[in-house]
Formats: sequence, structure tokens, C-alpha cells
Amino acid sequence: MQKARIRSGGWRIAFAAFGALLFSTSGAIARDPQVCFTPGEDCTGIIVDQVTSARREVLVQAYSFTSPEIVKALAAAKRRGTDVRVILDKSNTCRDGGDCEKKGAIAADTLSIAKATVLVDRRHAIAHNKIIIIDGQRAITGSFNFTRAAQDKNAENLIIIQDEDLARKYRTNWMRHADHSERYE
Repeated sequence: MQKARIRSGGWRIAFAAFGALLFSTSGAIARDPQVCFTPGEDCTGIIVDQVTSARREVLVQAYSFTSPEIVKALAAAKRRGTDVRVILDKSNTCRDGGDCEKKGAIAADTLSIAKATVLVDRRHAIAHNKIIIIDGQRAITGSFNFTRAAQDKNAENLIIIQDEDLARKYRTNWMRHADHSERYE
């Protein structure tokens, strides 16, 4: 068996290949992800800051969605002219048309009043996603539900990934779910 040898200049190819791993196909450097853990860290505050920084678009998929801070940040983004669209699990809605005290329905109502697009995904047993895509550049995900309990009581994790290629994949998945979701009313 012969040993593989790197010819003179072969290091350039290896270096170029390594460099290619550091860059997304869009040419932008993929940054180290930001992480947050509860209890002990302010994941809600990080989400609010990320939504506040949005300029064009915020797409949300949420299983449990009751955080007033995140709802307020999304409503404010919509008022600034940002396209805000949300897909919620059916557990956040009230179908009976009567009084409803589900906090998720309150969040959905608040965002509807703010003129954000709110959709309900009823196709799946549970639409268990916890995703926010910002300006097609950042994807926020993890176990962290968008609730006060996730912030104050639970052991949760959140990761913010600055990578256009990954954000594009999450956006494509978001659109696929939007296609079969119904408008919240």
C-alpha cells in the first residue's frame, strides 16, 4: 500500500476546500451560532432583539405561543412595515366562537389585529415547530416554545443561526406548511 503524498502546492487545494466549508454558497460567511439556555438566560429577550432587528420579513412557526413580549415585538415589526407571518398549531385557537381564554388565541388575535398574517396548521396531529426566520438570513429554533413558561420555568434551548442557505431551507419548509394551513379568524 502506498502512502498518499501531498505534492508541492497540494496544501493550496486543501486550504481552498477548508475555506469553502466556511462560506455558504451565497458567498457570505456562516457565523458561529448564538445559543441561549433556560433557566438562567434571557432567551425571550434575544428573540425580541432579533425580531426588532428585522427589516423585511419575519416568518414564525409555533406550537405554543403565549409570550406577550414576543407578540408585542412581532406587532411592532408589522407596524414598522415588516412582513410578519405566523403559522400556529391548532391548540392556540378556539373554534367554538364563544369566550375563549386560551392564551395562544389571545396572541393570535393580537397579531391579527396588528394585520400580521396568522395561519393555523391543522394537518398534523401536532404542528410542533418552534422556528423564526428573519429576513431570509437567520433561523431561530430549538426546544424553546414562545411562552413565559419556557423562559421562567422550563429547561430549554434556543439557537440563532446566521446562514442564508439554512434560512432558505427553513423558509421553504415554512412555505410548504403555509400552503396547507388555514387563515386564522
